[in-house]
Amino acid sequence: MLYMFHCTDKAGAAEIRASNRATHLAYLEASAERLFVAGPLLSEDGQGMVGSLLIVDCADAADAQAFADNDPYAKAGLFESVTIRPWRRVYPKA
Repeated sequence: MLYMFHCTDKAGAAEIRASNRATHLAYLEASAERLFVAGPLLSEDGQGMVGSLLIVDCADAADAQAFADNDPYAKAGLFESVTIRPWRRVYPKA
């Protein structure tokens, strides 16, 4: 099942994001077969990163939580909040 991860960075945490970006990207690369989509949420001016949005194929809610907990960004304390919800693709039709 697909799960949506909406992660909001803590205010002023740009350095945490920058210093953990390589390990975060390696984590995603190691899970590439599970990723439907992944990328940063941008500030209103489009210049800064303020969070993350991922849609990941997970076995169940516990697997989704484990995926979120093991993200290097989460381990580094980057996120103010993480919302995880089951998600269904409607468009474009597969």
